[in-house]
Amino acid sequence: MSSKIVVTGVGATTPLGGDVPSTWRALLAGESGITTIDKDWVAGYELPVTFAGQAKVPASEVLTPQEAKRLDPSSQFALIAAREAWADAGSPEVAPERLAVEYATGIGGVWTLLDAFETLKERGPRRVLPMTIPMLMPNGPAAAIGMDIAARGGVRTAVSACASSTEAIANAISRLQSGEIDIVVAGGCESGIHPLPIAAFAAMHALSRNNENPAAASRPYDIARDGFVMGEGAGAMVLETEEHALARGAKIYAELVGGSVTSDAHHITAPDPEGTGAARAVLAALKQANANIEDVVHINAHATSTPVGDIAEYTALRRVFGDHLDKIAISATKSSTGHLLGGAGAIEAIFTVLALKERTAPPTINLDNQDPAIPLDVVVTPRKLPDGPILAISNSFGFGGHNAVVAFRSYN
Repeated sequence: MSSKIVVTGVGATTPLGGDVPSTWRALLAGESGITTIDKDWVAGYELPVTFAGQAKVPASEVLTPQEAKRLDPSSQFALIAAREAWADAGSPEVAPERLAVEYATGIGGVWTLLDAFETLKERGPRRVLPMTIPMLMPNGPAAAIGMDIAARGGVRTAVSACASSTEAIANAISRLQSGEIDIVVAGGCESGIHPLPIAAFAAMHALSRNNENPAAASRPYDIARDGFVMGEGAGAMVLETEEHALARGAKIYAELVGGSVTSDAHHITAPDPEGTGAARAVLAALKQANANIEDVVHINAHATSTPVGDIAEYTALRRVFGDHLDKIAISATKSSTGHLLGGAGAIEAIFTVLALKERTAPPTINLDNQDPAIPLDVVVTPRKLPDGPILAISNSFGFGGHNAVVAFRSYN
């Protein structure tokens, strides 16, 4: 890379906590953020899946009533995460024209869209809120962040299913390397715990149906895994050139050294069983990082807990790393958070950065009987990572054959 890019701020709201410190503590403690959905519409629609990874702290407890009223829940989460990341970075002074946003979602304002349609059917067009379109737009979360921090260097939205926010972080690299931008706020969000997405994912047989024991439902790599668990929330990180960060005396978490996006062109929902596209994404990220496969000590895996997806990712990783894969500490943090869809990559990138900063790989919970077809070294209790310069990657893969990988290097 022509110039170093560093992480100077992180923010999140997740099923484990309302900010990064509480989320990280709960993750290391092996807690689950998956709970039964206590809403009348679950029984009203007779949903076959009755649980999800709901945000630990409701957005209404953080935002003002006026902010909440004018934002879809996805944008509410995005704004909360971005504000935390911005404050964590020291609320840097930067020319608005040199500040950009790369912020993603997989679905966008689904709550706004479907609620407005119900209003239209039941009460007529005059009762549809005038803010409906801005609230449902997929670029709504990015726009809300951009206006909040006065970013005039470009506000962009990646929409690539469950790879969205990892792609957004990867896209930030070129913005910073171009020399036109000093700081980028990057990440992603999702708020899809709504009757329709749950019913639709259930109809695909993609969701776990362990209604009796929600906390144990997300079980990546376990022989009994039966699908993913819906989650909601957001993650954001402040990225800037090392030169800019040092000049203002910023604290630095880690270095973003590589990012890659590829596609399978295989199937609209199923991953390529040979893992070729995913493997190319990993290799490209490592090439950009000027790293060898032996440099990687930790992977935050996509690991959704689906029977097909977990094996496909393993196949891709084995294709890339060969025997070295057996020496890499693998964390599957969706076991604790559920799957935040378009927001998953953002919070998992944050987990990867914190793992490097604190030299600790977070645990994978609910792994009682590891699938012998996936012989990975899965971290089940917090594990110390090596001293010295180390490299870690975070993987995200999405419907449509989207693959995105980001690579981080320890900074101290």
